[in-house]
Amino acid sequence: MGNQQTARRVVGAAIVEAGRVLACARSSPPEAAGKWEFPGGKVETGESDVAALIRECEEELGVRIEVGDRVGHDVPLGRGDAVLGVYLARLRDEVRPRPLEHAELRWLAPDELDTVTWLPADVPIVAALRPILASYPR
Repeated sequence: MGNQQTARRVVGAAIVEAGRVLACARSSPPEAAGKWEFPGGKVETGESDVAALIRECEEELGVRIEVGDRVGHDVPLGRGDAVLGVYLARLRDEVRPRPLEHAELRWLAPDELDTVTWLPADVPIVAALRPILASYPR
């Protein structure tokens, strides 16, 4: 019996609107507070990445999203016991995201991506997202 335990999956949503992406400032835990991330969270047992993202965005932002393509590659988290996968997403209706679990929300254009301090796991995703955002019509 090998130790082929599958790493926990964490998913994030790069919600894009008019060429800007939604960034969320963490309010906790203390070591992450004030750092920025894409909304999302842990994939529960038996749940797909897409289902987890839809649930997490409802819980964290009070919005319904439509999930699109992957952004970049899986990023190892912590001590490698989890991986982060981020997907493009868009809002499904006119409801605006609210910071139900975050300290602050900001819509960032491609040239504003470096104006916030991203959590380390999100940094490679931001790099992969930059050319994608730049391709959106303004």
